[in-house]
Amino acid sequence: MKKSLRFAVFFVLAAILGATLSFLPASAAAYSTYTYSINGQPLSSPDAYTPDKVITSKDIGGIGAALLRPADITVDYNNKVYIADTGNNRILILDKYMKNVVLSLNTFNNDGFADALNAPEGVFISKPTSWRDGEIYVADTGNRRIVVFDYYGNFERVIDEPRSEIFDSDARYTPIALAVDSSGRIYVVSRDTYEGVISLNGDGSFSSIVAAQKTTKNFFDAIWERFQTAEQKAQNSVNLSSSFNNITIDDNDMIYVTTQNIDKGSQQSAITGKSKSGDYAPVKKLNPDGDDIMRRNGFYPPSGEVKVNSALTTTNAGAATGASVIVDVALGEEGTWSIVDQLRSHIFTYDKNGNLLFVFGDKGSQKGNIGKAAALCYQFADARSIADGVEGKLLVLDSSPSSVAITVYKRTQYGEILMTALRHTNNKEYDKAVDDWYNILQRNNNYDAAYVGIGDAMFREFKWEEAMDMYKTAHDVEDYSGAFKMYRKDVISKFIFLIIVVIAALLFGIAKFFGFAGKVNRKTALKKGKKSFGEEVIYVFHVIFHPFDGFWDLKHEKRGGVRGATFWLLLVVAAFIYQSFGTGYIVAGNASSSVAASAISQAVGIFVPLALFVTANWCLTTLFDGEGSFKDVYVATCYAAAPLSFATLLATIVSNFVTTSETGFVSLIMGVAWVWFGLLLFFGMMVTHDYSLGKNILTTIGTIVGMAIIMFLVILFSGLVMKMSNFVSNIATELSFRV
Repeated sequence: MKKSLRFAVFFVLAAILGATLSFLPASAAAYSTYTYSINGQPLSSPDAYTPDKVITSKDIGGIGAALLRPADITVDYNNKVYIADTGNNRILILDKYMKNVVLSLNTFNNDGFADALNAPEGVFISKPTSWRDGEIYVADTGNRRIVVFDYYGNFERVIDEPRSEIFDSDARYTPIALAVDSSGRIYVVSRDTYEGVISLNGDGSFSSIVAAQKTTKNFFDAIWERFQTAEQKAQNSVNLSSSFNNITIDDNDMIYVTTQNIDKGSQQSAITGKSKSGDYAPVKKLNPDGDDIMRRNGFYPPSGEVKVNSALTTTNAGAATGASVIVDVALGEEGTWSIVDQLRSHIFTYDKNGNLLFVFGDKGSQKGNIGKAAALCYQFADARSIADGVEGKLLVLDSSPSSVAITVYKRTQYGEILMTALRHTNNKEYDKAVDDWYNILQRNNNYDAAYVGIGDAMFREFKWEEAMDMYKTAHDVEDYSGAFKMYRKDVISKFIFLIIVVIAALLFGIAKFFGFAGKVNRKTALKKGKKSFGEEVIYVFHVIFHPFDGFWDLKHEKRGGVRGATFWLLLVVAAFIYQSFGTGYIVAGNASSSVAASAISQAVGIFVPLALFVTANWCLTTLFDGEGSFKDVYVATCYAAAPLSFATLLATIVSNFVTTSETGFVSLIMGVAWVWFGLLLFFGMMVTHDYSLGKNILTTIGTIVGMAIIMFLVILFSGLVMKMSNFVSNIATELSFRV
């Protein structure tokens, strides 16, 4: 009985476990979703899209021949799906469920003559007007022309190769992708046209060339060009150019174009440099005049992979390295848009400001992975589609010879919340947007864009301090600076009179102190015998403003000493230690370290160069008739460094009150301090050793060389000591075993 009961319990538990596992997403192991931090580190993220199904040729009714080298996929305003089946010389039109072929465009009657498509690589459906349905535009690549059908597949017209003096005589027009705006203007991407996107009028006549891609030349190319003929220069210009490979257009007639032939080194430099320019961007947003108007306000420019030089993997090992190879762009809801990296089969989605929302996908044969991504598009959800069971989906065309298919991704709950947050933000419903971003953070607490979204909402509600906290959490220095500027403005407007009084009091106090220091120094000049510690310290204010007299009296009149010099040296160290942790967030950025580590590193960074300089200078000047002793060199060097303590303290305080556009003031203060220190040190050594200007220059150079030699000898000696220590240790260990 007990045995039967145990078996029954085991059976029930196994059934429950099996039922639970059956509801887990099948794509769990296919890939992972991630985004990037402001420091370029990949951060795991919940899935925004998961694979719903994979549609192959055998799943499509009435398809005939299986898909062969398909090059493009798009969806019209009724959610019908269009595929440029290049290898079969046709355009396939599928129903919204992609279960059956509605129409196949291949052969047609062209003014009484039989005609046919030849290797078409692009298809676009224009928006309907009040008096007609949309039209089907086909990039008939093999025939080097554009063929236009009406919405029902009836042939309308052929647009042949445009004629213009702009094109080179040997240029070959090969349309591979196209888009049509609301006025009927046609934008064509031609594979062998390097001048840019070809703009045609509605009747097919040439209009202009827009958006030529910027090229790069290395040093040797620039030199060689000076010796080339005009023909060679023209050919070199073509070779250095990069053509576009895909195009689409939004409801406002803004054009999105992609390219994969851009110089990869320049593309990577633009990413690592966080460039806001589109010069070397693999995707651009153009207005009808061809001007790049894409917003690149994210942590990194929207160019695909950020960590391009490491084999970043999601699930599969051995991922490719190098800049992303972008082959298509698709426009989503709420201003979002996606690009696909053919090198990795990763899909990158951005908002309208260029902020990265998420990355997903991977190469492979599992459900949800792509062998060779050729194109992608969105299938939007509307009331009728949802009722029919068609939700908003992302379609990716896989043209890999071994796995030609359409992978359909559906948005997850996390993706829906993210889209809702963008919708509320775009509709200026900031209270709702904040709730959405907090909801996202509950699911993904390292999603920096959510903190930025909350910060933006707080900023629009004039909650500057709360916005600053959110931006700081996301390490977003630029937006933090904007919120801080408004916060500073509020504080100044409230306490303007108090601020003026405090500044006036500080200036008055500084003036009185300098007056006091002057009196002490004048009195000390007449004093005989040893000077007090306070007099040695205050004497520095005479030295830094009167270096020649100051350093002469410092040595010959004993106006200063080791005590005063050491005081100023320690004050410089203290100032730099304070700078390491007291610098304002806007100037310091995201650098962080412990106070103890900063104190040690700052002290070492000052004591070591000081010891090297004093030792090298004294050793060298002893050989070249220098009159200064080791003590004289040390004292003069420490007194010369005094301005660094004042300036570092001032720069650190100022750094807490400036915005990003004002950080130059901090750099200016420190720059003046270092120049001041350098001049004082130079003239101090000249007076201390009683050298001429020329001799002092030579000994200064020799001192720098001597510092390098001493450092080398110290490192060499340390290495020898370590080896000897290891040798003795090994012998002792060996003897202990033998004994």
